[in-house]
Amino acid sequence: MPSLAIILAGICLAIWIVLTFFRGSFWQLREFDDDIAPSVPLGKWPLVTAVLPARNEAETIGRTLGSLVAQDYPGEFRIFVVDDHSEDETAALAQNAAERPGARERVAVIPAAPLQPGWTGKLWALEQGIEAATAAPDYFWFTDADITHAPDTLRKLVSRAESQKLDLVSLMVLLQAKTLPERLLIPAFLYFFLKLYPPRSIADPKAGTAGAAGGCILLRPSALERSGGIAAVRNEVIDDCSLARAVKRTGGTIWMGLTRKSVSLRAYGTFAEIRDLIARTAFTQLRYSALLLFGAVLGMALTYFVPVILVFDTQPLVWRMSFVAWALMTVTYLPTERFYRLEQI
Repeated sequence: MPSLAIILAGICLAIWIVLTFFRGSFWQLREFDDDIAPSVPLGKWPLVTAVLPARNEAETIGRTLGSLVAQDYPGEFRIFVVDDHSEDETAALAQNAAERPGARERVAVIPAAPLQPGWTGKLWALEQGIEAATAAPDYFWFTDADITHAPDTLRKLVSRAESQKLDLVSLMVLLQAKTLPERLLIPAFLYFFLKLYPPRSIADPKAGTAGAAGGCILLRPSALERSGGIAAVRNEVIDDCSLARAVKRTGGTIWMGLTRKSVSLRAYGTFAEIRDLIARTAFTQLRYSALLLFGAVLGMALTYFVPVILVFDTQPLVWRMSFVAWALMTVTYLPTERFYRLEQI
């Protein structure tokens, strides 16, 4: 009868074979790296309305809004900054930025109405921006107040949506990886996120997987209306993936990729800050179940730690299977490290 070590090593190897070869090639980042995709010229560029919810973002709102105004988009483009009851100078700084040359014609700063029961603050602010768009846009662009975008970001988003007939296009922006906690944990966070939401599976209309990155979402209003509007996900904590799921469930086509050219300005100086970032959504993903949390911890220990431990087992079959599992783990993680260019830091 096989020993416990052999059984565990076999399970670990099976897990990594499935993840590596049968999980939507989540680790092959070049396949969905938007930075290397060309922009397809269009005969007529659609009208786009950007909605930027902002709460206490005085430190970043100027740079974020400046990057939106600087978009080299050939079509008509409007920007609505929705001040979500900020307690700092966010609204004033946004208004100052909106009055600069080149911004006056396209930027409006509006206050969010009092939060209604059953809504999260960000989604309520998005709803206010959508309602403020009097000229019916061909696309909404939802982005966060702590992200700067490259000048060609919107042009490439619209180009992809139009050429591939997509209802929702989303980009995972580059998170900061400068401090020691960021360098150790942020690439791992991206790696794990892509494992949960493989972009190839997201883009497959036949697959049940749906996901998006809330910091950068381009969405057709018709798809939003068909899926029930923002109200359909008004109380969701993981609102981006919930929105993508609603769009895909109602027949919409979606795509998610990665970019290094749109950058999050939010820095995480301690391990505790990153822990809080993950904890806010991880327990929600587990439906606030202590039992599921316990099972997830055991599963992660079996997946990530047990193969490393069993490599030092004296039984040849055990350490060989564990070594292969560890090797697959390493090979699939390296593209994420290269994406963050940690070897250059």
